[in-house]
Amino acid sequence: MQPAGLADAVWPVLVEVAPRVARISALIAVGVFLANVAVGFGAVERVATFSKYLTRPANLPDEVGTAIVTTAASTTAGYGMLADFRESGRLDDVETLIAVTMNTFFGFVQHIFTFYAPVLIPILGFETGVLYVGSRAAIAAAITLVGVAAGAALLPRGTASGGSADATSTGGDGDRPESAPDGGTAAGGASEDPESLRAVLHTAAGKTWPKLKRIVPRLAVVYVLVTLLIETQDLRSVTGAAEPLTAVLGLPGASLPVIVAFTFDTTVGAATVAPMVGSTFTPRTAVATMLLGGIVSFAVSTFKRSIPFQYGIWGPRFGSKVIVVNTVLKIVFITVALAVLLAPV
Repeated sequence: MQPAGLADAVWPVLVEVAPRVARISALIAVGVFLANVAVGFGAVERVATFSKYLTRPANLPDEVGTAIVTTAASTTAGYGMLADFRESGRLDDVETLIAVTMNTFFGFVQHIFTFYAPVLIPILGFETGVLYVGSRAAIAAAITLVGVAAGAALLPRGTASGGSADATSTGGDGDRPESAPDGGTAAGGASEDPESLRAVLHTAAGKTWPKLKRIVPRLAVVYVLVTLLIETQDLRSVTGAAEPLTAVLGLPGASLPVIVAFTFDTTVGAATVAPMVGSTFTPRTAVATMLLGGIVSFAVSTFKRSIPFQYGIWGPRFGSKVIVVNTVLKIVFITVALAVLLAPV
């Protein structure tokens, strides 16, 4: 390819990717900054009063509760917190994978208010829409419970008790290397002294910048490469796998175009199936078709969203582990949901 032709191909991709990378980078910065501020201000101990019901049965440090709660507001910020905990040594790789798994339901919750309730349910109608959102909520909750069970089974019980709460009560900070700036005040007193406030904020900002310098370039490069691949390759062939699946599951022939549409855009897929509910589809078969579209779409969404995001946050090696765990658990529980929806009643 000539240099001029390469520039013509790359420039539109850069224009498309730049705002996305900027938005995600800003959310990561907020997440990492808040993680350090939360530890410095003792917010971990306050959040732990209700998040401990998840983190402690999973034998995870109380800090993870802060990330879980944050995920309900912003998945990217929650992941940024977990990345910071992993980088600082508060979480090892196994603990981080379990925490990411437990985050699933809380990441879903925010979409109820931003997408499912205001957009998808009105398109699908109340019965089909609520059934679909309820099915997705049950899948997400099941994955979160798997994370809790995995922590209980795989992690030693001393992990949770070795976290921030005990470090505070014993006066030690060995398990919280970033708890207080320059050997500053204990968590409870940080918010009472203006100098301590400034010190905590200054230290949190200082620890955010190095992580951004490492994450953002990697994020940008991967996003550009993946977007170029999507723009130059025909990925629609992946939907060919849906045809035998619809036949095996006994779904109507009209389900195939719905799956194709759903694979590339959830809203378009919902708009495609909605007029056929009541004639071609029952609410249960319509939801099953959309869930099947979700399975088929993993091939596209992994390239389009998961690889750039997860590699940008964690790097290729650990990011690949996160993608595999997320994908396998989603496929398993979507399959269970399909069996329930299509069972004779």
